[in-house]
Amino acid sequence: MHTYQLDKPDNLVALLEESVAKYSYNRIFGTKNKQGVYEWVTYREVGQRVDNLRGGLAKLGVKKGDAVGFIANNRVEWVVAAFATYGLGARYVPMYESELLHVWKYIIKDSGLKILFVANPEIYEKVKDFPKDIPALEKIFIIDGAGEGSMAAVEKSGAAQPVPSIQPLPDDIAGLIYTSGTTGDPKGVLLSHANFTSNTLAGLKKYPELKGDGLTLAILPWAHSYGQTGELYAIIKLGAALGIAESPATVASDLAVVKPNWLIAVPRVFNRIYDGLNKKMEETGGLAKTLFDMGVAAAKKKRELAAEGKSCLLTNLKFKIADKIVFSKVREKMGGRLMGAMSGSAAMNPDIAQFFFDIGIPIYDCYGMTETSPAISMNASYSYRLGSVGQAIDKVKIVIDSSVVEEGAKDGEIVAYGPNIMKGYHNKPDQTREVLTHDGGMRTGDRGRLDKDGFLYITGRIKEQFKLENGKFVFPASMEEDICLHPYVQNAVVYGENRAFTICLVVPDFVAVEAYAEKNHLPKDMDVLLEREEVTFMISNGITEQLKKKYGGYEIPKKFIFLKDNFTLENGMLTQTMKLKRRVVMDKYMEQIEAQYARK
Repeated sequence: MHTYQLDKPDNLVALLEESVAKYSYNRIFGTKNKQGVYEWVTYREVGQRVDNLRGGLAKLGVKKGDAVGFIANNRVEWVVAAFATYGLGARYVPMYESELLHVWKYIIKDSGLKILFVANPEIYEKVKDFPKDIPALEKIFIIDGAGEGSMAAVEKSGAAQPVPSIQPLPDDIAGLIYTSGTTGDPKGVLLSHANFTSNTLAGLKKYPELKGDGLTLAILPWAHSYGQTGELYAIIKLGAALGIAESPATVASDLAVVKPNWLIAVPRVFNRIYDGLNKKMEETGGLAKTLFDMGVAAAKKKRELAAEGKSCLLTNLKFKIADKIVFSKVREKMGGRLMGAMSGSAAMNPDIAQFFFDIGIPIYDCYGMTETSPAISMNASYSYRLGSVGQAIDKVKIVIDSSVVEEGAKDGEIVAYGPNIMKGYHNKPDQTREVLTHDGGMRTGDRGRLDKDGFLYITGRIKEQFKLENGKFVFPASMEEDICLHPYVQNAVVYGENRAFTICLVVPDFVAVEAYAEKNHLPKDMDVLLEREEVTFMISNGITEQLKKKYGGYEIPKKFIFLKDNFTLENGMLTQTMKLKRRVVMDKYMEQIEAQYARK
């Protein structure tokens, strides 16, 4: 096993308390009120609420090793409950507000929750009888409102009877993050204080330009490790500020109001902006489209010339005109102050990343997983390579194990070592042994390769790859991401295990298809549209032509099945982090898939 020299602070209690002392009157969290205006609280105010709730939890009997749960979206109370729990040496178990009832119940029972906070009376009604089946769960409190049974009442009780904070040891468990999992029950990932703090500090070293006057918009759920470490804990360490997005649907308008200078996001955010911009340019046409195309071409030419140490006055002028008239409006819609963004959870499409780089919003691709707290590698402003997910962060080592892939492959399974590696899966020793190596490494299940400078490239997912009848391998995830860049596609799944060719399940972009129908005087009924060959051919042919630029003929789907329902959390086909539950999708649509293979 490896040992690591940890930087300070090495626990989350110290991380917050140091920032409260140092940045007492800085604003920290902004929440949108009913008038659409952001109201801000300071580090000092949050620190006081943490102290109060810690006292209240202690009065309720919470002690070291106990578990406190929280069912709510991002809000100030999420942070107050987390750090009050940490300050007692207890474990924090956050859950998604949109989660399925049986998943809440499983997590609450598996983690041994003692105290549970829920967002509102509606959720309380759903979980109020849980203690009948889960004896360890002693009390449930509602966050919204006041009076008996509220979080406010617990804070008031603690204010009258304060207790000092415990300084946890680095190896003490800070929390359990339950991965939704694409198969089976959720797994409770045990993450220590050192896991979180080492990852936070290592991530900040990649971005020395971030200072205490920084401002971001929280769009990632803190119930996930990426949002917790990359967004929440990093901001607290910096003494910076964070506006909380009202909902995923309001991100665009919230960006314009908060005007962040940094963003922690996922590719989906940038893909939507890019797709929306391209659709708008196609619809608008005329001078705007001409300027847009001119600017994109000029940006590419500028890049090529710069690589040769050259410059061109006319090219620079063309880009300057397009930038002033078109690209500046894109930046303005994103708040007008963004100096960069970090993207994780899935790989950015290099073409889209390049576009944002060109217009002055560099997007730095990163890589990790819940079990690594989460970051393993990051691109940085001073060292990046488009198409890669960066170099290993401080104190982390990446090893490529080629023994688990086909002979002759130039890649292998990514194995990570560092102080960010989880302690294991709660109550799942067998599954822990499957992923943790004897010397403390984490088998990620992802395929990748390292270049000569240590930049990591993701090449697929070990379990999701499949062999065709001809023995050739197909990596569906990367192809699916590219298919989803088609303007008429929302989601896609590629299948073909041990078959002669691949088939693609396509969820169309219903809004875009309806607009196409209106423009071409077709009926708007989606059931009718998806039966019309001219519509399905237009989409499938576009996908095929798009894939030909990057994939071999054997990989490209030969047949397409158009679905009338999207993949969602509600129908069980997506995890909370929007990852596809491939097996669930296959189970539902296998009959249709088999019918396609049966046709000659």
